[in-house]
Amino acid sequence: RYISVTGVQTCALPIYVEPEDMSSVPHPRIGFVGVIDERMDLELLNDIAGMRPDWHFVMIGPVVKISENDLPRRYNLHYLGMKSYDELPAYLAGWDAAMMPFALNDATKYISPTKTPEYLSAGLGVASTPITDVVSPYGDMGLVHIARTAQEFVNALDAAMSEDAEKRNTEVAAFLRENSWDKVFASMSSLIDGAIADNAARAGAGEEDAPGDEDGIAPGKDQIGRAHV
Repeated sequence: RYISVTGVQTCALPIYVEPEDMSSVPHPRIGFVGVIDERMDLELLNDIAGMRPDWHFVMIGPVVKISENDLPRRYNLHYLGMKSYDELPAYLAGWDAAMMPFALNDATKYISPTKTPEYLSAGLGVASTPITDVVSPYGDMGLVHIARTAQEFVNALDAAMSEDAEKRNTEVAAFLRENSWDKVFASMSSLIDGAIADNAARAGAGEEDAPGDEDGIAPGKDQIGRAHV
């Protein structure tokens, strides 16, 4: 069993015109892009927005599987709805940090958010709850600030916005170069080719042994079945 991190396509970022529906949102802006559903910790989102009324939280994405009435409502929470992929870079370019306030439940137990490298490649500091595939490798490498409680999350966002951006982006660039889609594909392709070759070798060895055992007795049907399990 092999596990690979999510790849990313790296490129130079152009200068974007600020989207009209975000132009009136004050800084600092902390953003989220993705489906807003049962995986979102709405209580945590409400608490951090309440603890830092001077910060503004930009939420981009459709509301699915939950009612919009369940969303926390504060003047510094801005729900901008769903955007096309082509529009997203212009929004991220206007943020001061990004966040992943996921709930820790069965729905998030096995998720591996692709937005992690996307946020990082956009040059943003990132705070997240301790989702397994975010903690390792991103949290372990110090690329993402991990937090569980509301106070920890506020502290993590504060750290994300005050860290040395040039140093972080240099470390992120080195990490992403080693985890580009081309390199992820090459690594997975090599593992698959190796597995195919190993299976072929084992199958060939099994065929050579098939005529009989060391006593020269041909195995019965049941013996053959067990031998190849």
